[in-house]
Parts: sequence; C-alpha cells; structure tokens
Amino acid sequence: MERIWLKQYPAGVPADIDVNLYPSLVDLLEESFAKFRDRKAFICMDKSITYRELDEMSVALGAYLQNKGLAKGARVALMMPNVLQYPIATSAVLRAGYAVVNVNPLYTPRELEHQLKDSGAEAIIVLENFASTVQQVIAKTNVKHVILGSMGDMLGFKGVIVNLVVRRVKKMVPAYELPGAVWFNDAVSAGRSMKMNKPVLGPDDVAFLQYTGGTTGVSKGATLRHRNILANVLQNDAWLQPALRKPPHVDQLFIVCALPLYHIFALTACFLLAVRAGGVNLLIPNPRDMPGFVKELMKYQVNSFPAVNTLYNGLLNTPGFDQVDFSKLKISNGGGMAVQKAVAERWLKTTGCFVAEGYGLSETSPTLTCNPADVDQFNGSIGVPVPSTWISIRDDDGNEVPLGEPGEICAKGPQIMSGYWNRPDETAKVMTADGFFRTGDIGIMSPDGFTKIVDRKKDMVLVSGFNVYPNEVEDVIASHPGVLECAVIGVPDPKTTEAVKAFVVKKDPNVTAEDIIKFCGTQLTNYKVPKQIEFRTALPKTNVGKILRRELRDEKKQASAA
Repeated sequence: MERIWLKQYPAGVPADIDVNLYPSLVDLLEESFAKFRDRKAFICMDKSITYRELDEMSVALGAYLQNKGLAKGARVALMMPNVLQYPIATSAVLRAGYAVVNVNPLYTPRELEHQLKDSGAEAIIVLENFASTVQQVIAKTNVKHVILGSMGDMLGFKGVIVNLVVRRVKKMVPAYELPGAVWFNDAVSAGRSMKMNKPVLGPDDVAFLQYTGGTTGVSKGATLRHRNILANVLQNDAWLQPALRKPPHVDQLFIVCALPLYHIFALTACFLLAVRAGGVNLLIPNPRDMPGFVKELMKYQVNSFPAVNTLYNGLLNTPGFDQVDFSKLKISNGGGMAVQKAVAERWLKTTGCFVAEGYGLSETSPTLTCNPADVDQFNGSIGVPVPSTWISIRDDDGNEVPLGEPGEICAKGPQIMSGYWNRPDETAKVMTADGFFRTGDIGIMSPDGFTKIVDRKKDMVLVSGFNVYPNEVEDVIASHPGVLECAVIGVPDPKTTEAVKAFVVKKDPNVTAEDIIKFCGTQLTNYKVPKQIEFRTALPKTNVGKILRRELRDEKKQASAA
C-alpha cells in the first residue's frame, strides 16, 4: 500500500519509528529516572515529586507487591483519579513484572465487579474516597490485596478527606474493613527494606488491560503489550518534535494532565510521553471544577495541553481563562471526540495555539492519526497516520474503497492491541484477514492523505434513504452563538424511517428551537436539518467528557415503549 500521506509529514518526522529501541516500558522508565533524577516529574495541588522520588518509591512499592507472592504477569488494578500515587503505582506494577488494570474510580459496584472478574486482578490500589465500592464487591473477585491511597498522606497532612471527583460522594471505609488492606505510605515504607527482584520483561509481555469505555457494548479489556505502548509513545514523540522545537525555547516540557490517567489518552500522551522527554505533568484531579482548574493554570506556563472538545469548550466559557499566560503553549492536541470548528477557532484566538485534532482508540494505545503541527487552521480532519501506521478505508466486505469515498477506518501498526483479554471471538470480529483493526468508525480519505471521520456506523441516521452523520449536524449547531453543547441522534419517523433530533444545552437562555432549526437550514441540506430540538441542562458523558449518544437513544426507546 502506498503511503500517500507521507508527503504531509513535517520536516524531521520519520516515516517509521524504531520499534526495538526499548525491550520494555520499564527500560524507558528507568532510563528517564536515571537521566532526569533531579527534575520535577509530577505536580498535584502544589505538591511535587521528582524523578528520583518516583524511582525510589516505585521500587519500594514494587518490592512490597512481590513480597505478597504475586507471580509475574499478575494483574493489579488501579482505581484513582489524577493524584501523585497514580504514577508511583503504575511504575511499581510495571517494574515488578505485573500488568496494570486501569479502573474508573467513579464505577458503580456492578461495573467494578465486572472489570475485576474479567481481568482476574489479584490486587487493587484505590484512593480511600472510593474504597466503599471495592468493599461491596471484593468477596466476589480474586482480589486478595488492597492498598489504600490517602490524599492527606501524599500531600503532607493527616486526617483530611479531599473530595476530588465530585459526582458522587463516597462513604469512607476504614482499612480494617477491607481484607488485607494497608495504607499506601505504609506499603512503600515496608517495601524500602525489601529487595525487588527485577523480572525479565520483553515486548510481548502484557503491560495494560485497558477496558473500552462501554459506548459500543460490553466493556472488554484491550490487551496492550509493552511493545504496543512503547511504539505509541515513540510515535507521539516523533510527531510532536516539530512543534516542540518552535520558539520560545523551554528547558523542560510542561504538560497539563486534566484528562484522567486511567484513560489511554492521558496515560500515553501525558504520563508516558512526559517521562520519555523528562517533562513534568500538572495533575488536575477534578477538571469539572473549572474555576479551580483555571486557578491552577494561572500558576504555570504550560507547553502541551491534550484535551477533548468538551474540556476546551468548558474552559473557554469559564471567567478568568482569558487571563492565563499561554505564551509558551506549543501543542494543543484534541482527541476522544470530534473537535468542533467553533471551539477550535475560539481556542486559537484565546491561547494563540492551534488545536491539532488526532484520532485513536483504547485498542490502538491510542494514537493512529494526528494533524501536523504546522497546520495552522481548522480543517475538520483527524490528520494523517503517525509514523509506522497504515490507514485503509474499506467497505463492508473488506475491500478498500476509492479515495474520497466513505468506508470503515481500518488500521495497522505496532500500537494495535494483540486482542481483547480472553475474548478470541470478539477479537476475530475486529481483525481483518490481512491484520488490520476495524475501528467501527466511518471515514473518508482525501487524495492528499488526510482522513475525515463522518461517524460511527451505529450512530448514522437514515432519512429517506439518505445517510446523515451526527458529527456534521452537531458541528453546525455548536457554531450557533446561543449553544453551549449539543448531541444528535436518529428517532423513528413514520414518513422518513428516521428523523434527526438534537439535544441542546443553551448558552443564551433566550435561544429557541425555531432559532436553531432556522440556523441549521442555512447550512445543511433539508434532510439533515433537525426536525426536533430538546433542551437539556446537561448531556450524558463518559469519564473523559465524550457525549454519549447511546444513552440518549436508549432514553427515547424506553419512552416509546412506555
């Protein structure tokens, strides 16, 4: 396959990366721990840890886990927001020879039970705020060891309960009520007097079980091996170099980490990418507290700002954000969902930094494509494949479609998962005979190699035989000055099979449904214009802020059935 997109690569970006540069992620981590020992590695709520401290504490915690008798390859669950314990725990689990199972701390007991059972996790490291969820399901799982993190201990004060992620208030659970539970700092202290036996790790050892967000069905664990994550770190590193070399010069890369580290986007593009570069991550435990987030940004001059559209949009609508100093911001990467033109243009105007939209999935570690850093205007595309990556647009029979025609985005590269954990049947459904991963997203590749997503297969709305892609309609509605957020789905219609319905969160309280429909009529063909508008105060979202159209569809189905 000819890689027509290579002509879009900025100067200095290689067509391929060296996938054999490191035998494992541990080799990458330990190289940086030695090279950047006296630099700050992570900052959270004004407390920081250096690479030296990260090295020492992760070795101690790794030794403690090994002392519990966990065999090489055992799965250890991490259930915490963006706090200092997260990078320590992740480094410890990997260095001890185990696999990390990332868990959303806001999971319900049912969701947590499924993930712990499915992964076979034998230990869990959880922030105390969320321990009650663990308590309710632990007896039904293989978990034998619990380590409780305390915000107070890590930040240097005792007996303080910090309510970080505040959609649900969690009942605090004393350590003695959880079988085998110890405090994080006690485990690290105990491990300092133990010896960690360095395991032999290779590229095919499992590093992470990254569970899909559940937007497409039953949550499955994407098996990401050391080679998958390593490849994507190196791909991202190579891709971002032209942007990082732009003036002004900075001595240390400074990344804003507001996306949750348990999500693959932040795990690779914030945590591991920064460690590779000797950079520092500013951890934001609760980005939903927008005023508090802005106060944190006021303290620093950041260089890299990975985020999703809803986060960019929320900040832009927060008082004081326009006063933040972004003179050293070099990179704004958008992913997780489509970046809307109105948001991208306003971000550029406010920060002076273009949003380079990219694309990826949990199954792809995650980055597959990204816009070049030298593209300085919104083009509505997800960019071109990053080094060592192939994109193929195919029809339902697996045949490649002509350039400019829509089809399923299929991908091949060293960052692609080896399969779903213990689900060969599900793996077979998403892999082609020639080794491409079926993303389930519909896209169009132009002759210059750029790809544009038109939507997920199941989100497509069929109006009188015409395909309507919600992303396109949402982009138009979002550009209305009276709209804050929106989502579009198809609803049954006796005349046209389906009709387009929009759910809208107002920015201007005076905007009406008629205003929005009329506005859409000036920019969309008639069959694409929403026939129904429903105003909401909020829209359902995933843990990373991606709007859940599926929940809106399910609501309408239940209402119709009633």
